[in-house]
Amino acid sequence: MLSLLFTILMIIVFGKLIGVAIRAAWGISKILVSLVFLPMILIGLVVGGLIYLAFPILIVVGLICLFKEFA
Repeated sequence: MLSLLFTILMIIVFGKLIGVAIRAAWGISKILVSLVFLPMILIGLVVGGLIYLAFPILIVVGLICLFKEFA
């Protein structure tokens, strides 16, 4: 009986830890994308001669950031 109780509580505890780990990984990935990968992609587009594609992306991301700040 104690083994069953231990198993159930262990599943609950590690299930909650997995949930926390997934939320932390999601937060870290959002930070990496917004601070590292998006600027690198935009710089790569400009260097590659695709400024007509990089500029609208930059405008859209800027407007989203602007309106998200006021909401």
